[in-house]
Amino acid sequence: MILFGLYSRNSPARRQPDHTNPVLPLRRPSSSMAATAAAEAFSRRLGAAVRGLSGAWYGRHMAAADRAIRARLPLVDLVLEVRDARIPATSAFEPLRRRSQEDLDGRRIVALNKADLADPSETQKWVAFMKQRGCSSVAINSHSRESIKELLNVVRSKIREIKLGENDCTGTVLLVGIPNVGKSAIINAMHQIGRIGAAEKGKLKHAIVSSHPGETRDISGYKVASHPNIYVLDTPGILCRTFASDECGPRLALTGAIKDSLLEEHDIAKFLLALLNLRKEYRDWDNLNRMGDKSCLADGTSGRSQHTKRQYSSDHTQDFIVKAVRQVLFETTVSFQGDLGNENELRRLVDSQFTSLQNAFRLSAESSEDMNKRVAIKLLNLYRTGRLGHYTLDHVPEVRHEVVA
Repeated sequence: MILFGLYSRNSPARRQPDHTNPVLPLRRPSSSMAATAAAEAFSRRLGAAVRGLSGAWYGRHMAAADRAIRARLPLVDLVLEVRDARIPATSAFEPLRRRSQEDLDGRRIVALNKADLADPSETQKWVAFMKQRGCSSVAINSHSRESIKELLNVVRSKIREIKLGENDCTGTVLLVGIPNVGKSAIINAMHQIGRIGAAEKGKLKHAIVSSHPGETRDISGYKVASHPNIYVLDTPGILCRTFASDECGPRLALTGAIKDSLLEEHDIAKFLLALLNLRKEYRDWDNLNRMGDKSCLADGTSGRSQHTKRQYSSDHTQDFIVKAVRQVLFETTVSFQGDLGNENELRRLVDSQFTSLQNAFRLSAESSEDMNKRVAIKLLNLYRTGRLGHYTLDHVPEVRHEVVA
């Protein structure tokens, strides 16, 4: 058994682990043990549903891509592994997890994408944690030009280092990661910036970007830079059949790495609400709603006159809808008189929040099952786009090298 950074004598391997791919249980933010245990009940239920799928996402195309990637790993100059900054450990790429740091021989860069959706302080800790263990790491936002420029500069520098300083060399980069971490968006953004100095300007192909996990099926090459010439191989996202811990499945489902259609959106959203209710960030939402912020001003108009911006109650991304959702979650949590450390009480709060969110999302009355699904889909979308705050679900482990008897 492995307990919070302590390696068991019965662990499968007694060699020194690769701490850039931690698989041990992760340190949680400070909270009462009872409240944490109550929230874990939601995680267990969702985790059981994920396990019940028996790797339904791992089809023939993913198995073939897995073999193709493993075959190319020794042949490329550099491996660029993309992870989700909200779950840096959980989103580790399994084929790399099985290779030691020495085997990669300094040929890997870990890009923590979607850093704009994660807790900035936690992201900084993860970047420092990986660098301390000899793995180059950079936090990025694939939709930020400056962020992609920084990543491209890191890749250029690494290729020159591998090629012993040559400027007119050619380097190959294998882009890998689990589904829906933004690999195609990254390669397109790198291509857009890098092609400006390329002789083939305007003639280089783009990768297809999809919001649904598992859309990339083949390995394709794209030129992203000149001097040195850099070609990036975009690969399909691969998710292993089984996960390193019971916590992985729920976190992958919440961040969208597993298709929602394979699970019940209602269960994923309940897990989300359980997490939100036990964190302190919701306390800021009341101030945000009253004072306004960059994405959601108090009057819901983002600084424009109501005459120049039409408001559609059917669009849950409208600022005034987001404001109402934040307000509902804030009020239901602060007014709750029950014990959040009690699983049944926490479940009662979550159920009441679903009912209140129906009005916040301005949904017309339908059957309870259909209503819960509609609320869940809209709520998950707001979380995944950062409208409900920036959260990191994986925290840097406190690794100690004691052995438990």
